[in-house]
Amino acid sequence: MTETLNASSNQTPSKAAASELPGLAPGARAVVALRGVAKWYGDVVAVSDLTLGIGTGVTALLGPNGAGKSTILNLVAGLIRPSSGTVHVLDRSIPGDTTVYRDLGLAGEQEKLYGSLTGREFVRLNAILQKTPNPDESTERAIALVDMDDAAARNLGGYSKGMRQRIKVAAALVHDPRVLLLDEPLNGTDPVQRASLIALIRRLGDEGKIVVVSSHVLSEVERFARNVLVIVNGKLAAAGDFRTIRERMDERDHIVRIRCDDPRRLAARLVTDPVTTSIRMEDGRLIAETSDVRQFGRLVPELARREGIRLFEMQPVDESLASVFSYLVGS
Repeated sequence: MTETLNASSNQTPSKAAASELPGLAPGARAVVALRGVAKWYGDVVAVSDLTLGIGTGVTALLGPNGAGKSTILNLVAGLIRPSSGTVHVLDRSIPGDTTVYRDLGLAGEQEKLYGSLTGREFVRLNAILQKTPNPDESTERAIALVDMDDAAARNLGGYSKGMRQRIKVAAALVHDPRVLLLDEPLNGTDPVQRASLIALIRRLGDEGKIVVVSSHVLSEVERFARNVLVIVNGKLAAAGDFRTIRERMDERDHIVRIRCDDPRRLAARLVTDPVTTSIRMEDGRLIAETSDVRQFGRLVPELARREGIRLFEMQPVDESLASVFSYLVGS
């Protein structure tokens, strides 16, 4: 059963008013609306009986890998048709009303780009396809937004993953769409790139755009999204303000992966703290289970600094997130 934390979902999709769609605050207008949407590929069900609404600002689709987030974005973008149900963007049917694509921008999950094109040529190609009045001016504006000026003349084939992510965002923004769809845009970015993209996402939301960002990392979502839609097994598990979602998720133990230059010494220090439920070594990394992920997130850097241990990575394990999401679903 879906736990909707800020909207009622008691009515059937066909009768539910926009303000009553799960994911919307009372009285808010749904810019993106999915009603009774399902998508299956043969015997594989990617999305099932999905009803939700998305308003202005930044909304996060949060869920473990394979939850159906990319399918939802592709449905909203009109790249695939729903097997059942309806999708509307800006009160226009998707797919069906082709005029809506002028107002849509998508940075998808695909990794294969035209390696022989430069970053500038790739973005300009999208500007031309979108028939922007001044492709050159639109291209330079979009490239500047993602801080890629210095690398715009390089071939895409030589880009790092983080650079590819940013140039895809630039291409999605080149025609200044009202609705921006970003599929895991922070994957592969370094801390500086991540901070820059997060600041851009927040700014676009503050300017009144509709920004939908998929992610499987709640700690990242907290930095840019006011509203969170939790997707599990192709269904809406919960919807609400990220603080409310965080409180619900923090009720369960979390598993955290840690990579450092002296894992045994760090493990010996962590195991003495009551917030650490268990800890083990796996492929040179520490896999720790904690009863309080927030306190644990403060404890690890503090112990590493005190002991002179270099900390390289600290990330929640996807399987732990899936477990928590299943808890929200009630399964």
